[in-house]
Parts: sequence; C-alpha cells; structure tokens
Amino acid sequence: MKRVLIITYYWPPSAGSGVQRWLKFSKFLPEFGWQPVIFTPENPDFSLTDPSLSEEVTAATEVLKFPIWEPYHLLRRIKKDKVADPSRILEQKNPSLLDKLAVWIRGNALIPDPRIFWVKPSVSFLESIWQQNQFDAIITTGPPHSMHLIGRNLKRKTGIPWLADFRDPWSAWEFLDTLKLTALARNRHRKLEASVFREADGVMTISPTFASEMKELADRKIHVVTNGFDSDDMPLNFRKSQSGSGPIQIVYSGVIDGIRNPAPFLQALKKVFGNEQGKVRLTFVGKVSQQVEHLIRQDDWLDRHVELTGYLSHSEVFTYYEKAQALLLILTNTKNARGNIPGKLFEYMATGRQIIGLGDPEGDAAQIIRKAGAGRVFAHEDINGLSQHLSELSTFSKSNETGQQIQQFHRRNLTGQLAGLLQEIGDYS
Repeated sequence: MKRVLIITYYWPPSAGSGVQRWLKFSKFLPEFGWQPVIFTPENPDFSLTDPSLSEEVTAATEVLKFPIWEPYHLLRRIKKDKVADPSRILEQKNPSLLDKLAVWIRGNALIPDPRIFWVKPSVSFLESIWQQNQFDAIITTGPPHSMHLIGRNLKRKTGIPWLADFRDPWSAWEFLDTLKLTALARNRHRKLEASVFREADGVMTISPTFASEMKELADRKIHVVTNGFDSDDMPLNFRKSQSGSGPIQIVYSGVIDGIRNPAPFLQALKKVFGNEQGKVRLTFVGKVSQQVEHLIRQDDWLDRHVELTGYLSHSEVFTYYEKAQALLLILTNTKNARGNIPGKLFEYMATGRQIIGLGDPEGDAAQIIRKAGAGRVFAHEDINGLSQHLSELSTFSKSNETGQQIQQFHRRNLTGQLAGLLQEIGDYS
C-alpha cells in the first residue's frame, strides 16, 4: 500500500467542514490502495471543537503531531480575553485600537497567515521522517495556505509528487479584503500563490467556479473534487418521512457570521407566518453571531419562533434533521459567492429534506440543488419569491428522494476521484 502524507491544520477535535473533508478522505483512501499519514499541529488554536469526530479516525490512519507557535497566543495574553482571531474581531461593532492594529498586522505582516512560523520547523521534521520512512505522495490543504508552503518546500527537498487542495481561493479570497492589505502585502500573496500553482504536481479545489478562477491565475488545469456525504453518518433509525402534527420545522446547521446573513429569510418568514402563532419553528444549530442573536431577541415574534441551540456535535445535528420539514442553506453574498458550496449541502441532500437556499440562484450550489431536484435557491434581495415559496411550505413532503443524483457525492466515490489524481501526479501504474 502506498503512503500519502496529508498536511492539514484542521483535524479532530477541531470541528467544521474543512476537518470532515480530509477526515472522510482518510477513511476511504485505504480502499483505493493509499495509507494516509496525517501531519497536523499538536497544539492548534481553534475555537470550535467536536470531540466525537476523533472517534472517526480509523486505525489505518497514522497521525503525526508537531508543536506550533502562533501569535494569537501572544495577542490573547495582551488583550486578556479570548477574542484574538481577526475573523471574530471583525464581527465586533466597535473594535478597539488594539483590535484594529491586530487586524492590520494579520493582513500585512503575517503572510500568508499566522501559521507561517510552522513552515520551516515542519519541513525539517518531515524531511527527517521521510528519510526513515518514505512517502509516495504529499497532499496539502488550505486555508491556512501556509500548509501549501510546507508542501512546496518539502517537494523541493525530496521530489515527492505533491497535490495542493484549495478549500477556498488564496489571493482572490474575500477574507483578505477585510484585512486592510497594502499593495505590497497583496503582491506578496500573489507571488507565493503563483509558486504553489507552478510547483505543485496537481492542484484541486471544491467547486467549478473556484477552478475556473484559479485556472486563469495559474494557467494550468485545476481539478474539481467537491465535498460530499458519508452514509455511515446517518443514524440507523433516521426516517426519510415523518407524519404527525405540530409546527412546520425548518433547520439551519452551521455557522452564522459576518458573511452569512439570515436577515432576508427572517424577514420573509415573519411576513408569511407573522399572524399565525406557533405554525412554524426555525432552529439554528451552531454558532450564531452576536448581531444576529440580538436581531432575533429584540423581536417578540422571532424570539418565540426561532431557537438557537449553540454548537452541537455532528451526530447530534441529525436529530434536528430528522424533525425538519425543510433545511435552510445560507450562502455568502460576497465576491466568492458563486463558487461557495458548503460541505453540509451534500449532507442536506442525503437526508431527503427540501432545501431552501439564500444566495446566488446561478451559483455552483444552486445548480447542484436544481439538477438534483432538491429545492430552490433565492437571491438575498428576493423577499417576494422567498415569501411565496414559504407560503407553500406546508404542502411539501418531508421525503424528497434525490435518487442517483446524490450518489456521485458519496465520500467513497469522491475518494476514488482523489486516488485517481494521486495515481496521475505520481505516474503510478
């Protein structure tokens, strides 16, 4: 069995779609002749955790952990609070002068990201490991894009075939626009990105739009391997259809932050059901920004009809899917929106529940939903269209079979695509 080194910052007990992408690939890779070896920080800095995901790490997966130093530790000590991540600082209405300075330093001094200090020691460590125990391929996944620099430098030293996986763009990533980058910093990002595009043996990303945009920058072929679903995650007692009375249940799973705005949906929901107490219930399962929580709590009707559960484990989310009449998908309304395909979309589809989306009606996610007959996506400003759709919600079946359309997104089938890319870049016969 060939050995593939997977360099990732996010790994259980960290939570999120970036974790699940490579956790699932690692699960199925041995079926295609590849033994995964994970390289990840020993002491990473992340806010969301799901210890239950650690139980999914298979015995066939070797995990190497190596210490990391991150400037967030220092910033947290100076600020004497837990809000040290610029993405969370940017959600604050009135950031302090220190907060603004931290965001500027993040954007202009820590390039490509605060994990840059992990690159050099990691390359030295992995080179020594490689000399004792060979790898047949390297995979790096970003963001954080420092992971790609580890792969690039290790490739330079060893010549091992290297595949770079982009879960988000790099120089065109919308997050960079919030960091007050100077022209010099922006140019540095582009040069580093170009070196990865040039030196990687293969490049892949999660959506057709991202692939098209990256192809323009890289002037090379960019492969698309989307996220997907794992049928093993579905509880054995999960029912595709339910009967019974009670309010119409709508469930959103995931993060609500500064670039995922549920306000248009809340407006349409109240417009349709505002005079019918108890007929509908919306549940947000996951972390919700303070601004959105305040919006809900200050409105009496929304406060009675919207539930905020806070973060729950991946397995617990399915108990809410099971009760749902429909699943809410809130896509970003930013420059990267067209290529935004949340990992949970495929899980949504696998449940058979109707999907109501808020985002670009012609984006990649909307096209997948439309092709599968799994629901509809409305523009953020299309309150009337969304309201009309919600008024018909009681007529929807809780069972929305997508048939063979969803099977192409099973994690096992997607891992087969990944294995094919590894064979291709290594010219293995």
